[in-house]
Amino acid sequence: MEAQAQGLLETEPLQGRDEDTVASADFSSMLSEEEREELKAELVQLEDEITTLRQVLSAKERHLVEIKQKLGMNLMNELKQNFSRSWHDMQTSTAYKKTHETLSHAGQKATAAFSNVGTAISKKFGDMRNSPTFKSFEERVETTVTSLKEALVSSQLTCRFSL
Repeated sequence: MEAQAQGLLETEPLQGRDEDTVASADFSSMLSEEEREELKAELVQLEDEITTLRQVLSAKERHLVEIKQKLGMNLMNELKQNFSRSWHDMQTSTAYKKTHETLSHAGQKATAAFSNVGTAISKKFGDMRNSPTFKSFEERVETTVTSLKEALVSSQLTCRFSL
C-alpha cells in the first residue's frame, strides 16, 4: 500500500506543461469567502510593497548618480577603471603567466633560430664571395666599370677640344 502511495507522489519539480496546468486550474471554488478576502488583502499589500521597493530603488539609483557626478566619476572613467582592473586581474592570473612564459620562451627560441639562419646565410655569402667564380666575376665587373669610366672621360675631353 505504501509503495502505491509513493508512486502517486512525484519527487521531480514541475515541468512547463505541469506549470501550465496548475496556472490554468481554478482553485477559487475551493476557497472560503474569508480566505479569498485574506488573499486579496495580501495581494494588495504585496503589490504596494513592490511599488514602494521600486520607488526606493529608483531614489537610491538617482542618489548614486548624483554622488558619482560629485566625485567626477562618469561612464568613461568607470569603463577605464573596469578595464584597468580587468587587465590587472588577467595579468596576475596563473593562465596568463604560464602563457606569457611559454610565448616568451618560444620567442627566444625563434630569435635564436633566425640568428642562426642569418649567420649561416652570411657565412654562405662570404664563402661565395671568396670563391674563384665570384672573384672572376668581380674582376670582370671592375674591368668593365674602369673601361666605361675611361671611355666617358676621353669622350668628354674630345668634346671639349672640338668646341
